[in-house]
Amino acid sequence: MKRFYITSTLPYINAKPHVGHAMEIIRADIIARHKRALLGKENVFFNTGTDEHGQKIADNAKKENLDPQVYANKMIENFYDLTKFFNISYDNFIRTTDKDHVKAAQKFWEVVKKNGHIEKRQYQVKYCVGCEMEKTDSELVDGFCTDHQGKELQDINEENYFFLASKFSDDLLKYYDTNPVIPDFRLNEIRSLIKREGMKDFSISRLKEKMSWGVPVPGDDNHVMYVWFDALVNYISALGWGCDNQSNFEKFWESKETTVFQICGKDNLRPQSAMWQSMLMAADIKNTDYIYVNGFVTSDGKKMSKTIGNVIDPIEVGNKYGADAVRFFVAKHLHNHEDGDWTKERFNEVYTADLVNGIGNLTNRILAMSSNAEIAMQDELIFNRVNSLLEKYDFNGEMNMIWKSIAEMDDIISDKKPFKLIKEKPEEAKMILLGLLKSLWAVADWLEPIMPDTSGKIKTAIKNNKKPEEPIFPRIEL
Repeated sequence: MKRFYITSTLPYINAKPHVGHAMEIIRADIIARHKRALLGKENVFFNTGTDEHGQKIADNAKKENLDPQVYANKMIENFYDLTKFFNISYDNFIRTTDKDHVKAAQKFWEVVKKNGHIEKRQYQVKYCVGCEMEKTDSELVDGFCTDHQGKELQDINEENYFFLASKFSDDLLKYYDTNPVIPDFRLNEIRSLIKREGMKDFSISRLKEKMSWGVPVPGDDNHVMYVWFDALVNYISALGWGCDNQSNFEKFWESKETTVFQICGKDNLRPQSAMWQSMLMAADIKNTDYIYVNGFVTSDGKKMSKTIGNVIDPIEVGNKYGADAVRFFVAKHLHNHEDGDWTKERFNEVYTADLVNGIGNLTNRILAMSSNAEIAMQDELIFNRVNSLLEKYDFNGEMNMIWKSIAEMDDIISDKKPFKLIKEKPEEAKMILLGLLKSLWAVADWLEPIMPDTSGKIKTAIKNNKKPEEPIFPRIEL
């Protein structure tokens, strides 16, 4: 591998971003930053953005007496704020209302249709607007979608265009043999589903007279594209596919030297690893190399809900504790793939233990001693991250390894007491402190993709041989 393309999924803009959105985009950013350190900035491309078409967007715009595009332009600011606040280093932010994306989505439709994989037929189904997905009876609990309890399903009975996904069941199973889905239990889940039920054809259009907010279907003014079919194309339209300049697509998707990596939530397993992959097959485009699947973020063991009142605003938390504190919690204390719990109490507890009393206090202690001993590192150290657990996309493991190093430095200070040796055995104290400075620099270097601001503050303190004037992580009361 010489190049790396990473893309998050695109959240709907119908509400402000929640902690699940923050988790996904922060993890994508960590991987992108890590890969740039290994491969060079020019060899990594990081895409993110927003999904702005579909029924729920049209409904929300109507409630506010706004044109859907005006509503989208208003809501997009929440997602720009999220990426800016958490220092997300994306190379491209795509909106599915962008003209180039619309052009690419229409071109993709034409290619797939020309290849014989689209046909018109009657569509009768129960439809969840919250998911923007059709639902079978087996997926419902008490007649409602499990993820949107209490929201009435729509009964759709109309003529639609269908993507003939059933043609690709065998090809998908062969694709799964390349182990593209991380973790293994999610790969087994989607493989078992396709083996058991096969890939089902799915509707990819809606009657314009009933739902006009979507990409127009080429050659049929009566239909607009189903939001998922339109939105999934963003992963290649972001690289210029279907437009005049496709150099990024050739470099970051088609090239055998590039790894294509997608990150998503577990509710996106079927769309990303089955629907989208079969669509790529239908268009004769190579498949995604890896699909990393996150769990959900819960609060006190419960799904976050406005009704319950346990929804957590990531920017609100960041305003109180700092952006890097949120990035830290996402990487260290939310499980790599299972659901992770986030409460105000737990966040404050680990913030105090790991950041205030951990890396923050350690930095102050080492720099206070080294400045008193008039010793400083002469040269900056650059550590090789090839063996980083981020190469295995193991956020928890990487952070545990870093915090193990922090604990070891604390033990060295407690056992060897360099603060006492400075007067009694100055040369021995200086050797200990020099080792601690090098270890602290290494920790800062390994933290750079995860907590970039914190990494920079620690390195600056080491270069200046002076502890920070303000605590890196101030003590905060809950």
